[in-house]
Parts: sequence; C-alpha cells; structure tokens
Amino acid sequence: MESELEGVRLQKLIATAGVASRRAAETLMREGRVTVNGTVVATPGSRANPETDDIRVDGRRVSLGGTRRYLLLNKPRGVVTTRDDPQRRRTVMDLLPGVRESVYPVGRLDYDSEGLLLLTNDGDLAARLTHPRHGLERVYEARVRGVPDATALKRLARGVMLDGRRTAPAIVSLVRAGRGVHGNQAVVRIIITEGRKRQVRHMYEAIGHPVIRLRRVRIGPIQDKALRPGRFRDLTPGEVTALRRAVGGQRESTMQPEARSAPTAQSPKPTAVARRRRGGP
Repeated sequence: MESELEGVRLQKLIATAGVASRRAAETLMREGRVTVNGTVVATPGSRANPETDDIRVDGRRVSLGGTRRYLLLNKPRGVVTTRDDPQRRRTVMDLLPGVRESVYPVGRLDYDSEGLLLLTNDGDLAARLTHPRHGLERVYEARVRGVPDATALKRLARGVMLDGRRTAPAIVSLVRAGRGVHGNQAVVRIIITEGRKRQVRHMYEAIGHPVIRLRRVRIGPIQDKALRPGRFRDLTPGEVTALRRAVGGQRESTMQPEARSAPTAQSPKPTAVARRRRGGP
C-alpha cells in the first residue's frame, strides 16, 4: 500500500480519475501533458498527493471525486478503440451519446474487429482486467479462409510462436465450416488469456488460415448476445461484482459507484468512417 506521505503514482491517479488507462497516462506524461502544481512532470512513476497537489492533464484539473461508470459496448468494424484519433476517424467515444463520465476503453479491439468492449472510469479495476497475471479469458469467433484440420487446431491450442515468444495455451473449437464466396471457410472459436497486439489474427495466420472477420463474444464472465453492433449499456451491479471476482479484486476505489439496476441501450452517433487502423487482437 502506498504511503500518503510519499504520495501516489501519477499514472495511477490519472487512471483512477478516469482520464486514461495507466499505460496511456504514462504516454501523456512522456509527452509533457501532465503538470503538478504548474510544473510539467514527464517521468512515469513520479508521485503526487491527490489531497494537496494541483494535478492537471492538458490544463484540465484531475479530480478523483465522481461516479464510477461501467459500460459494455458492441463495437462495430471501422471504429478506432481510443478516446480520440489524430486522423479524425470514428472512435468508440462517438458511440456513447449522453455519457457524461470520462470513461476510457479497457483493452482494445482493432479497427477491423468487432464485438464486446468494456469502458470505465474505474482505474483500479481496469488495471486488473488488463494485467496478464490475472489471466482473464477473452473469447473470439473468427471466420477464416479454408477449414483448419485437427492438427492445425491443436497447434493453436498448444500455442504458436509470435515475435520469438510462444502464445499461452488456448481453448479452440471448430464451430462450423462451409463454402463462401471466395472458397471454403470456417468459423473457429478461441479462448485466450493474453492480449498481445493483433494476437488472434497473427495466430490464425501462423497456421495458414488468415482471418476474414473477427468478433469478440465474451470478456471474462461478461457476454450479451442481444446487444446490437454500435449499441452500449451499463453493466449491472452483479456483472461488476463478477468482473471483480474474475480478477481477484474486491477493493473499492475512491469514487462512488452509480446505482444502475437495469441495462439501458443507446443509439450510436453518426460520424464518418475513415481508413483502416491496426492494433489489438
């Protein structure tokens, strides 16, 4: 536990306030966009006292008070998983009309992928959900070229070499196979506990069956077959509890939870879809 006299790491404070994830907060610091009492602090790991210090990101004061929000979005293809995009492409934030809290994505889905994505301003939970040591399951359904045989599926399950390092064991199953417009295709479900950049796509490429379409259908205990692409809802209190249990975290953060007993669906805000971006499974 961090000493109050020593202060709290800035990236943790920024994440807890819902401004950005811890990793993104470190980038903000390196870019010189974080100040403490008017002085730029660019070194990740620097500390501050949230009770006495004036902490700002891009000139806006960081506040640890407020309501915690936990959202589940069904991200469509052609949307960037980030809070803003220098190329002015459509982002997941454009799909959250009416959300006043400063939430951010937990993990990522690449531009061409679709499916379930969590967003929150609970920095402690977000850090646990994305840390590899907790082994949170992520389930994907991939439509691939060709039909993988039993040997190829076993290779996926055992792990394949990516960038000189073998992927962790996975659970793999063939959902269905048939003939598509461009030849034989198959839908393969894979359960992984890692989150390397474009990992699932690279795994299928490694066995000779590149991905045509990729969809995430479950994150830990969270799934929702009824949530349409481009729509979002609040997690129920029971789902938030299940997420905490899945990563072994029951500790409460400094923000107060918002009581939301029933999911509410929203319509996405129309914006222009621009060109492709890579990043994420």
